[in-house]
Amino acid sequence: MQAIARLSQFVGKTFALWTLLFAILAFCFPAQFKWIGPYVVPLLGIIMFGMGLTLSKEDFREVLRRPRDVTIGVIGQFVIMPGLAWALSKTLNLPPEVAVGVILVGCCPGGTASNVMTFLARGDVALSVAITSVTTLLAPIVTPALIYLLASQWIEVSAAAMFWSIVQVVVLPIALGVICQTFLRDKVKAAVDVLPLVSVVAIVAIVAAVVSGNQQRIASSGLMIFAVVVLHNGLGYLLGYGLAKLFGMSVPKRKTLAIEVGMQNSGLGVALATAHFSPLAAVPSAIFSVWHNISGPIIATIFQRFDNNTR
Repeated sequence: MQAIARLSQFVGKTFALWTLLFAILAFCFPAQFKWIGPYVVPLLGIIMFGMGLTLSKEDFREVLRRPRDVTIGVIGQFVIMPGLAWALSKTLNLPPEVAVGVILVGCCPGGTASNVMTFLARGDVALSVAITSVTTLLAPIVTPALIYLLASQWIEVSAAAMFWSIVQVVVLPIALGVICQTFLRDKVKAAVDVLPLVSVVAIVAIVAAVVSGNQQRIASSGLMIFAVVVLHNGLGYLLGYGLAKLFGMSVPKRKTLAIEVGMQNSGLGVALATAHFSPLAAVPSAIFSVWHNISGPIIATIFQRFDNNTR
């Protein structure tokens, strides 16, 4: 078990490398990875179940302790990234399917990887976990509503169908994980050590499935989508930091909001695009998943150099 735990830690620390490697392999050898396609939704459910296993009552108490900070983070998450996605789609006149995909990933809640990056950046980890938890629990209502509001001009959107999808692949697995963590605490502690390994395998498999299934589309429009994703992600970091500074937050909290806003639950974006839109609409989420696992460690390294005691 200790060997598996060590392997899990190693894989977790080299997450970006594995994601990039298998994205390249799936692009070069799509036939070997297409079989994963039907399992995207169950894989996301496994990731969300793992998130539930790591949540505790203390995480939810943090929301009550610091409602102002959490509220600013949640509003920033659900205003900045969707707004940026819509603005980029209109300004760059993106094709409808690509525009929907960019808006879709922008409307998703924060990803669990943001908590790790916040820790590495010497940010406020408790605040990061609280914001991620709240945005994830609000996602069944807020994400479909935002997608309907921002993307319905390009394609027909069923907010009700997306609501049920998010409940199935996000809320129910998280709730099941929290229940297991509550009643099987000792047994769960042993499982938590291998969660990074499980999560990395699941995310890498999701990315490989989307890349292999859209190899030709990525070959023709991948550079354009990649450029949009990089711009979207980078502006998210910048505006998240600026929002925290505007409200007079400390440097650790500024780092936290920058990372929380900039990093998305791109796996959910892939699952929703696969279930409700075209295969091409899933590509921005897949590329975002690859890119933010590269940009996250970079921004965390930069933030490490910031003096947490400055104003």
